[in-house]
Amino acid sequence: MKTLAICTVAVLLSAGHVSAQAPSPDATTSATIGGKALTIKYSAPSVRGRQIFGAGGLISNDPNYPVWRAGANSATAFHTDADLLIGNLSVPKGDYTIYALVEDPNNWQLIINKQTGQWGLTYDQKQDLGRVKMTMSKPPALIERYKMTLSSTGASTGKLQLEWEQHIASVAITVK
Repeated sequence: MKTLAICTVAVLLSAGHVSAQAPSPDATTSATIGGKALTIKYSAPSVRGRQIFGAGGLISNDPNYPVWRAGANSATAFHTDADLLIGNLSVPKGDYTIYALVEDPNNWQLIINKQTGQWGLTYDQKQDLGRVKMTMSKPPALIERYKMTLSSTGASTGKLQLEWEQHIASVAITVK
């Protein structure tokens, strides 16, 4: 009986450890802008007391640093039913992967990459459609779980926003 109790406690403790280290959950954001659908599928990691950006941060350990997969697990997938202007970058309708250049944690660039379906740590700069500077701001409090948001801001305009840790990065979207 004593052995059973010890085993039960060990299982419960290891289960608690596993849930604390649970994988980043899948997430989706979408918006209809100018009658056209835009969708992003990504995985949403949490801070969990770690430093994320900057020298010595979690992302600086990624083999593709200073390029970040803009999420966790598989690469962040972006689909657009319309030709777009993201910042000053022309993006034809279709499927892409989103990355972010975060070398300077306070000045991000959004990267639209033509390669799709890859694991998040696989990045080929030769496949970049282009890069665009993002507008940066600070949240009022730490953002524990990473979040991407696509939103409509007008009849044919919208915004993409990335939020995590002490950073909010956004860029304007226009449907052509």
